[in-house]
Amino acid sequence: MKITDVKLIYAKHYLFVHIYTDEGIVGLGEAGNWGYLDATAAAVRKFSSYLIGRDPFRIEDINQNFYRSVYFRGSVIMSAISAIDIALWDIKGKALGVPVYELLGGKTREKIRVYASVMTKTDNLEELAEGYGKLKEQGFTAAKIFVNGPVKSGNDGRDEFFCGRVEEELEKVRVCREAVGYDFDFILEAHRGMSVPEAVAFGRGVEKYRPMVFEDPITPDNLDSMAEVAGKVHVPIATGERFTNLKEFEMVMSRHACQYVRPDVCAVGGITTSKKICALAEANDVLVIPHNPLGPVSTAACLQICASIPNLGIQELPGFCLNGAEDRMVKEPLRFENGCMVIPEGPGIGVELAEDAQELYPAAERGSNEAKRGFDGAVKDW
Repeated sequence: MKITDVKLIYAKHYLFVHIYTDEGIVGLGEAGNWGYLDATAAAVRKFSSYLIGRDPFRIEDINQNFYRSVYFRGSVIMSAISAIDIALWDIKGKALGVPVYELLGGKTREKIRVYASVMTKTDNLEELAEGYGKLKEQGFTAAKIFVNGPVKSGNDGRDEFFCGRVEEELEKVRVCREAVGYDFDFILEAHRGMSVPEAVAFGRGVEKYRPMVFEDPITPDNLDSMAEVAGKVHVPIATGERFTNLKEFEMVMSRHACQYVRPDVCAVGGITTSKKICALAEANDVLVIPHNPLGPVSTAACLQICASIPNLGIQELPGFCLNGAEDRMVKEPLRFENGCMVIPEGPGIGVELAEDAQELYPAAERGSNEAKRGFDGAVKDW
């Protein structure tokens, strides 16, 4: 079997890749760098000239080649590699007539517990309580809560000052806990929006509400600072969604800076690298919560990994797809049942794009060049 063509598909704020073969098998992948899709597409096109005529079964060799062939790396390059890698695994599974999880060692579980990664933010406590109550009614057993500051600065910035900021975030968690009870887990999404002192104060204060995860309390650029936060609070830390290579995960775990790692299969090097990260985490007694802010292809690839690893924490289910919002993007939607995703049993990654996906979901790149700013006009991390 040989690769004959590579084509790109834009839909919504997603970039999909189709890899064609001379045996009629087509692989499907997705790129993770949603803020720079055109740059990522250019990288895929550059890689395409190498792919044509190659054996798609040589996944590790192709992955290593692209990673090592040029001086530059970074998120654009790694997202392009990821999309290609996922598509190659999809081809191999289809050619052999099995789901990708069978090629990764077989099932370790029968279903994948997920949390609702809601994308809407509000400071209205009644709306928060009502929203999380509805998620529980829909069958979810876990959900994300944004704790990364006020939606819009008010009161002359007093809601951004240290004490007010910490108390406001604690109040959000309190009302949500009262709304859903203790048979429901919270992933607290700070979105890298706290300073070290804020993260420590909030992390200590929120312990009584038993959150499952405190996600990216600070920016992940300084691993020692993340380790400092992890050492001072008793809420498990999750990080890694911004990482773009295997060694960053090794470094954060060697510092005992987290209890959960968050590899993004569409950004870190595809299924090939994600599986290595999961094994590295297993060796360090760290659980895995795959990052999944993208479309159905990303979700399907994550489910293949989750199905085959022993150290899964939980899987993120992006808010974009909740309530069937993206079901028509694929020929057969992925299934959610009683707080879990059903593991796809079809060959490959288990999903196929709909023929009219581009028409149904017109391209609209997410993100902008304008940074978030505080009450005083200073730039804040996204």
